[in-house]
Amino acid sequence: MHRMSLRSLGVLTMIAATALTTACSDNSSSGGDSGGSAPLIGVDYPRSDTDFWNSYIKYVPQSAKELGVELKTTNSQNDIASLISNTQTFISQGVKGVVMAPQDTAAIAPTLEQLSSKKIPVVTIDTRPDTGKVFMVVRADNRAYGTKACQFLGTKLGGKGKVVMLQGGLDSINGRDRTEAFNECMKKDFPGITVFGEATDWKGDVAASKLQTRLASDPDIKGIYMQSSFALSGTLQVLKQKGLQVAPTDPKHVFIVSNDGIPEELKNIKEGLIDATVSQPADLFAKYGLYYAKAGIEGKTFQPGPTDHNSTIIQVRDGLLEDQLAAPLVTADGVTIGGEKTLKYDDATLWGNNA
Repeated sequence: MHRMSLRSLGVLTMIAATALTTACSDNSSSGGDSGGSAPLIGVDYPRSDTDFWNSYIKYVPQSAKELGVELKTTNSQNDIASLISNTQTFISQGVKGVVMAPQDTAAIAPTLEQLSSKKIPVVTIDTRPDTGKVFMVVRADNRAYGTKACQFLGTKLGGKGKVVMLQGGLDSINGRDRTEAFNECMKKDFPGITVFGEATDWKGDVAASKLQTRLASDPDIKGIYMQSSFALSGTLQVLKQKGLQVAPTDPKHVFIVSNDGIPEELKNIKEGLIDATVSQPADLFAKYGLYYAKAGIEGKTFQPGPTDHNSTIIQVRDGLLEDQLAAPLVTADGVTIGGEKTLKYDDATLWGNNA
């Protein structure tokens, strides 16, 4: 993960800012400044090197049309300095709201302060800033991702053996949430399983290299948890090279849980190449990122509790709300695993089957 320069950080931390306040009241509008015209919203795409984020990019303009908003878009390509620069571009273009998915969730704080000082509501999707306030966070429960993967692998391995966790970036709240929850679940429910955590910085080539090294030292690995589909292609290649890409009924089979729900994962589950995935709602990230940005522009407020779209808004900390969208575990047969209901890979409600 690239870091922003000390010069960029210094400039931004000097910006005087006021905190963005998000009132916790009912879903009523208190007026707005859109004047009946389509509000202009800036959307920064975090990257375009994975199928998941390319799907999100496809859904954004569709959702903008449905919601009646105008777009300005940029792509920060997984680089925090680029995201900061792109935000300055949005400000100069006169956007009324911003949707972003900062991959470095600590370094974005000064930029959020700047947007707050200009009364520009911000929605972060997929990730949540470590500090500071935004109008709404739109993501799923990433700790649940780790727990679901743990329950699946722990059950399939009968509580014994070795598994590799291909972690994302630990400078991201998502990487930390998934890692911590997976480790805690394994320690509590499956103490007979040894977990090897491999940091990958959300990079597929790093994941493949570390998996290959781990399999060389521990050839009896029986489970892999990929924290994102960025590792999918490399993982399958490594297993094929080692003669481990076999059917789930074969004793040599290595059980794999991925995370995203992209079409390729669903296809791989059908073919027996992987065993499960957690379906992150790329379509709903696009829709509700823009929905809440528009709501912020219009002066609406929200409170914790169930929503009308099968999710729950929680209060993460003072002044910070998060709409946790549904993200089901997807399996080959759709049966309940470790008390967790799953969906079958061909379920029509999965966005990956409609992409």
